[in-house]
Amino acid sequence: MAVRIGYTMMTEQAGPRELVGHVAAAERAGFDFSVISDHSFPWLRSQGHAPYAWSVLGAAAQATSRMPLMTYVTCPTFRYHPAVVAQKAATMQLLSQGRFRLGLGSGENLNEHIVGAGWPAAHVRLEMLAEAVDIVRRLFTGEYVSHHGAHYDVENAKLWDVPDEPPPIGIAVSGPRSCELAGRHGDLVIAVEPDRELLEGFDAHGGAGKPRVGQVPVSYDTDREAAVARAHDQFRWALGGWKVNAELPGPAGFEQASQHIRPEDVAEAIACGDDVDAFVEAVRPYAEAGFTEVALVQIGGDRQEPFLEWAEAKLLPALRSL
Repeated sequence: MAVRIGYTMMTEQAGPRELVGHVAAAERAGFDFSVISDHSFPWLRSQGHAPYAWSVLGAAAQATSRMPLMTYVTCPTFRYHPAVVAQKAATMQLLSQGRFRLGLGSGENLNEHIVGAGWPAAHVRLEMLAEAVDIVRRLFTGEYVSHHGAHYDVENAKLWDVPDEPPPIGIAVSGPRSCELAGRHGDLVIAVEPDRELLEGFDAHGGAGKPRVGQVPVSYDTDREAAVARAHDQFRWALGGWKVNAELPGPAGFEQASQHIRPEDVAEAIACGDDVDAFVEAVRPYAEAGFTEVALVQIGGDRQEPFLEWAEAKLLPALRSL
């Protein structure tokens, strides 16, 4: 079966109205699904945006009619209480008429520090995520829920508007512990690197046969040098790896951490320009690792329209062969 190709609404690089326009154009271009980042800060100041993802999603549900929509990903443990996440997700499933998937993860300090709750060790964050997922699932039943756990309290909560089919829950993974959590508690798995071991860990704990969704940054431009420069300016943070990216508290930290990354380093890691084969090769490792879906991130908020036109005409037909 061919890999499904998705489009990313990157909230760090465009405002809310622009994001909704972009996702509607992505649906017309033929993308199979869309995902959205859920941030309170951009990674780098040059990206320049961080609108509220859930408001954008509500508008996107009305601006599209076919594509599934998904958070990639929401952290249900600090900025948002899991009971609030459950209400938002149930509402999105109703607004989109069954097209919503709830992608969850243990978060990054970049976004979660704003509520002043501290930033515990990774194993604690995963414990919090597992407890949060349980609360969300229980609330999706539409029944009253009370919960007094290690990390959360829920007192006589109930969702009054629940869809017939609850949103599938995806869980982001980056190592063995998160793979176990995803396999036991998730309906699908999410990852940002084409690591077959992550999928094997997911399968070993109950994930076999479930969807697996990856994400690939790209920088389209007919001027390859401009594409490389833009990728370096706005996406060099991504080369730091998630052990670093989960811990830094703000754009200034990412700017300092990435100050020695050169444009040529970015060009080696990210497909830049307008060579269709290079973009296909960027996606291929995900297909070979066993991912069933891959969402593309076009770098640059002001470069979405030409990318989408090119993708419809050339890139998507080439990617369908994977």
